[in-house]
Amino acid sequence: MQHSVEPELAHTRTTPLHWLAVAAALCAVISLSSVFQPGEADATTHHAPAAAPSAHAPARPVPAPDAALATYPLTCPAPPGEKAEPPTLASHVAGDLDGDGSPETVALVHCAAGSGNPPEGLYVLTRTAAKKKPRVVATLLDPTEQRTVKGLTIHRGEVRASLLGYSSLDVPRCCPDVHQSTAWAWHGNRFTRGSPGAAAGDGLA
Repeated sequence: MQHSVEPELAHTRTTPLHWLAVAAALCAVISLSSVFQPGEADATTHHAPAAAPSAHAPARPVPAPDAALATYPLTCPAPPGEKAEPPTLASHVAGDLDGDGSPETVALVHCAAGSGNPPEGLYVLTRTAAKKKPRVVATLLDPTEQRTVKGLTIHRGEVRASLLGYSSLDVPRCCPDVHQSTAWAWHGNRFTRGSPGAAAGDGLA
């Protein structure tokens, strides 16, 4: 005997009450999702991992080189039968000359002399964090120029000084009669020599 299919189809028919129930369930789901979404956003905001420190953080400045520890390219004459004395450190100043954040030292040295004004050398010293002993990286004034230095300073990255000399061999070595205001500044990859405050590139290397 064939059974009627009407009872099966009856279960699949929708009624107005059925649609009302479905609509109410959808509204409830939408309301709940709107309640929980801000909480999830807050959790994402508050629990985000902290930013890693930059690998390009600036290094700490290296202390200025100690002028008393350097070896200078100046050989002093020795009396017959005696050992030569090392150069005398007359003065030094420190400052950042190349703009890298770490100071350099400018040292003024000369050989010991019993009287008069011995010629002086002016040298730039640098050092690294790993090595405390400084090294000479530039000669600003060579002793062969037969000059002495007064008023050594560093101003806005310039090394400034007054150079004293002699107009002729007849002038006593105790009393220089030539006075010249001079400055050295780092331009590109070298020190240039000129007048204090001169534009970049002016003066002699």
